[in-house]
Amino acid sequence: MRKGYFGAFGGRFVPELLVPPLAELEEAVDNILPSEAFVKDMDRVGREFVGRPTPLYPCRNLSGELGFDVYLKREDLAHTGAHKINNTVGQALLARHMGKRCLLAETGAGQHGVATATAAAMLGLDCIVFMGALDVQRQSINVHRMELMGAKVEPVESGTRTLKDAINAALRYWIAHQSDTHYCLGSAVGPHPFPLLVRKLQSVIGRESRQQMLEQTGNLPDTVVACVGGGSNAIGMFHPFVEDRQVELVGVEAGGRGGPEDYHSATISRGTPGVLHGTHTFLLQSTEGQILPSHSVAPGLDYPGVGPEHSFLKDSSRARYEVIHDREALKAFNLLSRKEGIIPALESAHAVAWAVENKESIKQGSKVLINLSGRGDKDLDIVRDSGI
Repeated sequence: MRKGYFGAFGGRFVPELLVPPLAELEEAVDNILPSEAFVKDMDRVGREFVGRPTPLYPCRNLSGELGFDVYLKREDLAHTGAHKINNTVGQALLARHMGKRCLLAETGAGQHGVATATAAAMLGLDCIVFMGALDVQRQSINVHRMELMGAKVEPVESGTRTLKDAINAALRYWIAHQSDTHYCLGSAVGPHPFPLLVRKLQSVIGRESRQQMLEQTGNLPDTVVACVGGGSNAIGMFHPFVEDRQVELVGVEAGGRGGPEDYHSATISRGTPGVLHGTHTFLLQSTEGQILPSHSVAPGLDYPGVGPEHSFLKDSSRARYEVIHDREALKAFNLLSRKEGIIPALESAHAVAWAVENKESIKQGSKVLINLSGRGDKDLDIVRDSGI
C-alpha cells in the first residue's frame, strides 16, 4: 500500500504552504509516537487523566427486548464525556514533544473543541478553536466550557456555518502560524498523516473492547457497530478487529430527515469519490464537483466527507455502511435513556438505532458491540425541541 494511502484513498492534496508542517508532523508520527518516552506519557495520562480503560457494559434490559446481546463500549465515561479526549491528549503530548506552544482545533458538536481545550489546559498550552457559527448556537454550553478552560473560540460565518467551514478556517490559520502551532485535527480525515495519526490514537477503543469481550464473554463479538461522520470513533473501534474476519463491521451514517430533497451526511452510502480537505475519499458533491451541504440532527456527524480509511474498508468490502435517519436516532436516544439509564450522544444514538431497526435480521443470541462514543448532555435542547 502506498505511504499515506488506504488503497485508492488518502494522500496529501494541499497548497504548497502546508507541505512543511505536514512533513514535520509525519516525521513526529514516525519517530516520536513509537518512542518509549511518548508511550510512557500516553499510558500515564490515559490512566490518570482520561480514565482508561473505559468499561464494557452489557445492556441486559435492551438485550432482553431485542433478543440478542448488546454491549456498549462506554467512551461516554472518558474525561470530557466523549472519545475525542483520546485523540486530543495524544496530539497535545505530541505537540509538546515537538516544541509547539499552541493547539489549534476545529469542532462541530463541540466535543472535540472541549477535549482540545482540556488537553491544552492540562499541559499548559495555548488553544484556539474554530467553530461554525450555527454550531456555536447549537452547542452554547460546550462553547462556555471551552472558554472556561482558557480557549479562544472563533465563530465561522462562511458557507453553511458548520464543521466543513470551521476546518477551512482552521487550515488557513495554520498556514500563517505553523512555526509554533500544532493543528489538532479532530477526526480521521484530512491530508496524510492525520488519518493515520488519529487512527493510531483512537485504536485504544478497539484494543480495550477486544480484550474486554474475551475476558467477559469468552468470545469476540459477532458484530461491531459505530456511528460515522468523519469516522474517528469508528476507525478506532474497527481497526483492532479488521483481521478478525468473522467479526462483522458496520458503520452507521446520518441520513438526515430522510426526504428525497433533504440534506444528509451519508457520504459513503450516497456520495462519490473526490478530494476534500486534502484527502481523496468519498464525499457529497454535485456532478460538477461542488461540495454539497450536509445535515444531521447530530452535529458531530454533519460533515460532507469521511476518513479515507473508511472509504477503503467500504471499497474492500471489509466493512459495510448503513444509513439511519434523524427520527430513528432520536427514538433510540430516548430508548437507551429509559431502558438502561444511559443518555447517549445523538451521534452514538445512530449506532444504537441501527441495532434496534435491524433486530429482525440480527441472529438471536448473537453478540453486538456498539461504541457509545459520547454522552448526550450536550444534545438535550435538540431532543427537547424535536418533540420526539
